[in-house]
Amino acid sequence: MQNKTRILALLGVSTAIAMILSYIEFLLPPIFSAVPGIKMGLANVIIIFLLYKLDFKSALAVSFVRVCLSSLLFGTSLTFLYSFCGAMLSICLMLVAKRIGCFSTVGVSIVGGVSHNLGQIAVAMLVLRTYEIGYYMAVLAVSGTIAGVFIGLTAAFLIKYVKLSRK
Repeated sequence: MQNKTRILALLGVSTAIAMILSYIEFLLPPIFSAVPGIKMGLANVIIIFLLYKLDFKSALAVSFVRVCLSSLLFGTSLTFLYSFCGAMLSICLMLVAKRIGCFSTVGVSIVGGVSHNLGQIAVAMLVLRTYEIGYYMAVLAVSGTIAGVFIGLTAAFLIKYVKLSRK
């Protein structure tokens, strides 16, 4: 019972940290104002950390709660749709990349960053009923890769130096 309580507390703290990182990112000005939609995805540091230190279900739960709360606090129902689809595709493909075993933490993070953008572009194509927006994926693939490197390096540092007690 004590172990379940520790894990629940860890997931609560992880969700809070992910929300703080989302809020910080919300407050920051756009990285490239000429190119809308590019963000670092700071909260994904926590998701990758959980994916490696705990399990897929824990990472999925924190990701889902963070998307819901972030959309409620900082966005709209359309924001939720884009974020939800991007986050779910991202975490599923990160799990696959991790399980394949030939990707480093940075590689898994890059897969997550690019696939998050892919999920959002797919939703945009359906919502806007235009396939031309798909060309924007080239720009988002580059930004997702760059962000993925940064997020992956940060997550790798946390994975290496943050010890979780299993008592």
